[in-house]
Parts: sequence; C-alpha cells; structure tokens
Amino acid sequence: MKKEVRINKYLADHFYASRRVADKLIADGKVSINGKVAVLGDKVGSKDRVMVEGMDTGKAVYYKYYKPRGIVTVGAQGNEKEIKDVTEFPESVYPIGRLDKESEGLIIMTNDGRLATALLDPKAEYEKEYEVTVAKDITNTLLVRLRTGVGIGKVGKSKNYRSKPALVRRKSKRVFEIVLSEGKNRQIRRMVGAVGY
Repeated sequence: MKKEVRINKYLADHFYASRRVADKLIADGKVSINGKVAVLGDKVGSKDRVMVEGMDTGKAVYYKYYKPRGIVTVGAQGNEKEIKDVTEFPESVYPIGRLDKESEGLIIMTNDGRLATALLDPKAEYEKEYEVTVAKDITNTLLVRLRTGVGIGKVGKSKNYRSKPALVRRKSKRVFEIVLSEGKNRQIRRMVGAVGY
C-alpha cells in the first residue's frame, strides 16, 4: 500500500466487505487497528495490523463453498440472502473475494485474515478463472478484445478504466473461459457488455 487509506476502503479492498458493510463492522466495534478498536474515518498504512472480529482467532479454518445463483456473497439488502444466511459453518468465517448475485462458483470461506489479505491484494495479481456463457454466438472479435483489454467505465478515480489483458479460450459457440489477474466490480459482465454481449 503506497499511502494510508480509510479503514472501510481497506476492508473493501483486502477482506470481503463492501464499504457499507465495513462501516457497520467498524461502528459495531468489530474492527481493530494495531490492537485498538477502529472508528469510522481511521486510516491505515502498509505496516498497520488490521483485525476483524472472528478472523485470526484460534485455529484457522478453510472451507470451499459453491455459491449458487441468486445468493449474495455479502451485504444482502431487503429480501436478499447472503452466504451466511444459507450456510451453517461451525466457526465465524468470511468469503475471500466476491461473486455477484447472478453468478455461481467456488468461494473460499475462512477466518484467516492474513490469507484473505494476501490473496486479495491487487499487487499480487493472483489469477482467477471463470467460465462465461453469453446469449449469442462468440466471435473472434469478442475473444481478441477481451484478450487485449476493454474499457469498462468508471472504476475508482478512472472514468473509463481499461481492463488488463486476459487469457481467453472458446469452449463452445456460446461459452468461453477467461482468466483474470484483477477483480473489479462486475468486471466480466462489464467487459462482455462493452463488446456488445
């Protein structure tokens, strides 16, 4: 981390929570920075130790969970259900990363904050593989544009963020695999939407 960032942004970037959920965790006194309970507006830097209640306590546990469509990873609103609402893990665990509501796939659930931080650090560029089904036949143009990167609109301070080059392989007429080394909000949907799918 080059500079200090607000604790809610840090949690959103390095753990699992949206900023809204992070704000609630902070307000509820469940977040600490270097052993002191965090308050809204606190900032953290690369040498600070951030702890979330339920993470890094006792024995670290890891679960594989296949998130179905229609379930929110975290931050459910209204009548939505999130992973913790439909599972019964014996420990308090959190997801590493997110899949949007209409996506399904593997999520690692853990109480190991150090692992979450390491895997979600954008500088680490860990690869994540997805299988994508689109509503019309895949063209070579789609594959080439996804491989070289496409503009996906506003991301952070960038008004027209361009996705990094990706590994892409056609599996069938309407299914392809893509490997990303980044994880922007709804990135794959935004990428294929930018190419007319």
